[in-house]
Amino acid sequence: MSLAAETRRAADANPFLVAALRAGVVNYTAAARFLEVDGETDAIATALRRYAEELSTYETKSRDVQVRMESGIGPIETGTDEALLALGDTAVGPSSGERTAILATGDVDARVLAEAIEHLSLEGLVPNSAAVGDGVLLVVVDRLEGANALRAVERALEAVPVE
Repeated sequence: MSLAAETRRAADANPFLVAALRAGVVNYTAAARFLEVDGETDAIATALRRYAEELSTYETKSRDVQVRMESGIGPIETGTDEALLALGDTAVGPSSGERTAILATGDVDARVLAEAIEHLSLEGLVPNSAAVGDGVLLVVVDRLEGANALRAVERALEAVPVE
């Protein structure tokens, strides 16, 4: 395998690096040192520069989405119409629970969910539940984390790249 091919493979194994290459915000020498590729650092950095030139630029698009927060979420009986999320024998929905749901409806998909999880992680928030389907995104967090989670989801909606 050529050094260029090995460098691309190593970069592709780190999605954050590919996103940074697309955005044009990479220190190529530092990235070359980070990657586990056998070869001279300068040659690996050059391979990364060439790879970045071939990638589509990082662009975002405006999405038509409404985001709202709903408190009092917790476990409910499966099979009820009130369930916001049901998976196997577990369902969550309106109850006297100690959690908050962030619901985004409209132009949402799995890419938005992935970006939302990443933004939540940057805030130190770990969702209790998360799902997306049929134009609805749901993230459930502890009640006191609701406002921060809402802002993180809104930021995520602005940051999802166009593919």
